[in-house]
Amino acid sequence: MKQATNSVHVALGERSYDITIAEGSLTQAGEITRAALGNRTRKLALISNPQVHGHFGKLIEKSLKKASFVTLTHLISDGERAKSLKTAERAWSFLIANRFERGDAIVALGGGVVGDLAGFVAACFQRGIHFVQIPTTLLAQIDSSVGGKTAVNHPLGKNLIGAFHQPKAVIIDPGVLRTLPPRELRAGMYEALKYGVIWDRSLFDFIRDHQSKVEALDAAALAHIIQRSCEIKAEVVTTDERESGLRKILNYGHTIGHALEAVTHYRRLKHGEAVGYGMKAAANIAMKAGLLAKEERAAIDDGVEALGRLPHINDLSAPEILTAMTLDKKASQGKVPLILPTKIGEVVVRADIAPAVIRASVKELLR
Repeated sequence: MKQATNSVHVALGERSYDITIAEGSLTQAGEITRAALGNRTRKLALISNPQVHGHFGKLIEKSLKKASFVTLTHLISDGERAKSLKTAERAWSFLIANRFERGDAIVALGGGVVGDLAGFVAACFQRGIHFVQIPTTLLAQIDSSVGGKTAVNHPLGKNLIGAFHQPKAVIIDPGVLRTLPPRELRAGMYEALKYGVIWDRSLFDFIRDHQSKVEALDAAALAHIIQRSCEIKAEVVTTDERESGLRKILNYGHTIGHALEAVTHYRRLKHGEAVGYGMKAAANIAMKAGLLAKEERAAIDDGVEALGRLPHINDLSAPEILTAMTLDKKASQGKVPLILPTKIGEVVVRADIAPAVIRASVKELLR
């Protein structure tokens, strides 16, 4: 298979941008960022965490300097607990202390936590400055870096405080995935599998058929999964930027997944792992509601389980999870819409599923 080194365009009028997917593209970060921001931007804040910065920071800083940017680096802690208003406040203080102006910009170098936090900081600082995403985890490359959703967490729920703020560019180098622990790579694959369930049966099948290549970090297989996932998300976001309709389908597996993250205080599960559980639960709900054939539900379960063993959740409380679901940011008039598959490749949005069906499915998930 030919390795994908293409661009995916996210067409949003004046907020449009390109996703560059190319092995070695980190060395071109300065050039791509300058083309996206133009010649007026002088100063950049590079937001990252110590581990990622240790791997790629000097390379990025050198590339940005070559493009005539003055770059100041601000490091945040790793993990979901760092995605907080306190961390955002420290970043804003850094920008103010270093006299950043509205024409300056932020570069996010890291996984989903760094990208979401940096994007939220950019959205709020001086009512919005530009930012560029350089995602370094598979999950961030195929999902959180694209689409303009930025947020921080609240102790009662994930991503409850946020804003839509599109990046000016997304730079994806599949080569950086070689630095990831296997668990982190698997976490991203659950999100990739999600795209197959909601949109593209062929992507779902590709992931199932090429699992050994993914585990071996085969560059061509990973590049194909990244590009196809970005193409799907770009198509959805272009149609519905602010989640008033179609974009809701991207939340497949997330309603119960976010609840699992909240009740475990963002410490036990990677986001992708929580989504993996959420996908299984949603498929079970769909089957119980008569929307999904038993065979399709089994195929989704098999697809999730084939990616690897998920952390245990059998000690959790079903009532706590159900309560956390009611605090989901997608709730409307007290009801939380569920994204339910009707077959692999198609989903529907339903807010009328009987509570007893949802309760039963959550209890079965915990068993």
